[in-house]
Amino acid sequence: MTSDKPAEAQTLAIVAPSILKALRLMREQLGPDAFIVSSTVTADGVEIVASLEAPAAPAAADAVSLALAAPPLPPLPAADVSPTSLTVLDAGSGDASVLREIHSMRGMIEEQLAGLAWNKTQRRDPLRGQLLRTLLGAGFSARLARDLLADLPAGLNHAGGLDYLKSAMACQMPMLEDEDALMNEGGVYALMGPTGVGKTTTTAKLAARCVMRFGADKLALITTDSYRIGAYEQLRIYGQILGVAVHAVKDAGDLETVLASLHDKHMVLIDTVGMSQRDRAVSDQIAMLCGASRPVKRLLLLNAASHGDTLNEVVKAYRHGAQASGSSSLAGCILTKVDEATHPGALIDIVIRHQLPVHYVSSGQKVPENLVLGDRRQLIDSVFEARSQSAWFVPGEADLDEQPARTDEKVAAAEAVSRRLRSQCQQLIRTLAHNAQELTLNAAALSAADIGFDAGRALCRQLSDEPAEPPQEEGAISRMLLSRAAADSQRHCSGYVLASHGETSLPAGKEALAGVRLTALLSDGTGLPFAALLASGGAEAEMGACAASELRQLDNKPVVHLLPGMASFDRVQTWHACGLAWMACAPAGLQVALAEDGVSATLHELLPGMTFSAPEPVSFRGRAGLLSVAEMMVNVFAQPASGCVGRPADATMQRCVVRRIVDAASGKLVAHSYLLASVMVQAKAQQLIQWAGWQADARAYFLLLEQSLTNPEDDSGSGDALRLDRLRVLAHTCLTVFRLQQSPQAWAEPARRVIAQLAGQTFKPAQPVPGAVLLEGLGKLYVLLDALENGESAPVSAVQHAADGGTRNGVWKNQ
Repeated sequence: MTSDKPAEAQTLAIVAPSILKALRLMREQLGPDAFIVSSTVTADGVEIVASLEAPAAPAAADAVSLALAAPPLPPLPAADVSPTSLTVLDAGSGDASVLREIHSMRGMIEEQLAGLAWNKTQRRDPLRGQLLRTLLGAGFSARLARDLLADLPAGLNHAGGLDYLKSAMACQMPMLEDEDALMNEGGVYALMGPTGVGKTTTTAKLAARCVMRFGADKLALITTDSYRIGAYEQLRIYGQILGVAVHAVKDAGDLETVLASLHDKHMVLIDTVGMSQRDRAVSDQIAMLCGASRPVKRLLLLNAASHGDTLNEVVKAYRHGAQASGSSSLAGCILTKVDEATHPGALIDIVIRHQLPVHYVSSGQKVPENLVLGDRRQLIDSVFEARSQSAWFVPGEADLDEQPARTDEKVAAAEAVSRRLRSQCQQLIRTLAHNAQELTLNAAALSAADIGFDAGRALCRQLSDEPAEPPQEEGAISRMLLSRAAADSQRHCSGYVLASHGETSLPAGKEALAGVRLTALLSDGTGLPFAALLASGGAEAEMGACAASELRQLDNKPVVHLLPGMASFDRVQTWHACGLAWMACAPAGLQVALAEDGVSATLHELLPGMTFSAPEPVSFRGRAGLLSVAEMMVNVFAQPASGCVGRPADATMQRCVVRRIVDAASGKLVAHSYLLASVMVQAKAQQLIQWAGWQADARAYFLLLEQSLTNPEDDSGSGDALRLDRLRVLAHTCLTVFRLQQSPQAWAEPARRVIAQLAGQTFKPAQPVPGAVLLEGLGKLYVLLDALENGESAPVSAVQHAADGGTRNGVWKNQ
């Protein structure tokens, strides 16, 4: 309060409860240039006599003496009281020196009292202070941060306070609520903003969305950028790709003429020239746009990586420029380069304080994938998720000499992270799969299709529930897969089970588990894989799967091992001894002996004397051909060295099938190949030829598995048993993906589309979906289905992997 003493020559006496409030009242009433004549401690508080005129030297000395005679203020640091200031006061120098010392003392007192007040607030309400530091560190202005915290309810923990702030921001943040209404209304939209903010790229992204919505003939593009080299060419190339006409204008007259010629276009997008917010030509550009006969709605592009003060200047310049020219205000804004922002709070701050509706969010260079509709919750959550790897310009608690956060505060922060991850999971379901009903319907179709979907999901769940160390019962997953393979063979195989082999290495950090033998079991009716088995390195893997008794028969059906090339004679003898059925492609120069007469020759030399079946029409490399098949019994023995004779006594009898294809038009031989099979395989020769083709097609499955292992998680600390189990689960999931790729049925196309959307990719109906995309999306689908079934009880780790683009079992990650 102010005393009733009369003021003399602009002198004022102020009485306040504290020195800090007295100084504030003095500045409010007399301004920052006022001088303190005297200060006295009274029963009502502190009395300050201030004046706008500099006091005389004796008066100044009296003021100093009165200040020194007053009760001591809170102790100041020793470094803040310099010896020079004491010398000046003791010397009784001139008025100017004394007044400078008084100003210095006043500044030190204000700073000290402000620090005491902040520490007092921290002790009284530590949560408010912690949340304030969080908001300031995220890039929010102090003004908005204090406004948000003004009505903070009492009794909240850190997680509850953060949720309150997010809800308060969401209520104040304007957004484009209905894109359909914007697209249906159409009109002319101009994209404006400073240089380098991404106007041309964003124009192309918007144009692509419009073309997908109502076609290229209803859209036109205009550019006013005649300053930047290649600006028109860049937009023209985008226009050629989209099939949209692009027009260049230089002034208001050109713009009016072009807009008049485009009256039949439903939507016109204008890419404007980039101008600094301090350029006086901004208002001229706005006047040119808004002076056209056809209304032009302006969208301001804001760079998320810019400083908050820069963004504030940009909005003021482009908004006030419109007011100066008498034009309408901004229709909204588009946030660009969100993926580059380290402290995106400034962007949200600008949107809230200036009430600019967010139409779209751009986070990359891809057209049009990296432009999406704005989502309040996702944007606000991203503010508190963004963390710079080297935050040099945001002081931490150690820089502020604060004590570390208490344990309960860390627990509360972890709870907030848990809720955020669950929210991200639900967001994935809403934005990528549109709704849970569509997700579950496609999951039901995958389950009913008998492609291993349910088994793969169960395996992923089982592996994720196991501890980091190998389980006590090793081989449980291996036995489960073998049991499922036996059951599935009843449905997929009629007489034989086909086994195609591949070999890979399972990398993990700097180590690698090499020599892993993979076996894909194929149907003898369709050639599609229905199971995947795995054998670790060692002697068993070196000899192939033949040493494993379970792969000689499966559900009382013989297993025929399909090999891409002929094995050594010793291995063939081993296979024969253990009763293993096999089939392999043989080279034309393989030395054999005819079983009927013992004539020794190469397979190619025996070809002229063979009797071929009647030709059947086939398609070979896109051309019409005629297929003929011949068969004979041969003895296979160790291949002789140069100049030596073989050992027919050690030979084993095998079936030899020859395939010959001639051109249907000219009759010219275009291909022939040789197959050797054990005599235990009683299938027809034509069937063996078909099996060889299926074995070649299975290479795509092994290639998909190899690609999925290019960037695995670093689990070098895990044991070999756990790593093998992970590879088994991955092999089965790749099998499901491969079956889904090959399926021509009606349910498969929408299922592939939804799974690709979960991986963040979109494809045309006739465009094939890559296996890597389906593998990533299938991993997310497993996690999201668990979250739908379990609700809030879904594990946080599961939601974490779904949000980050991986799967819970740690076998593969987002490629």
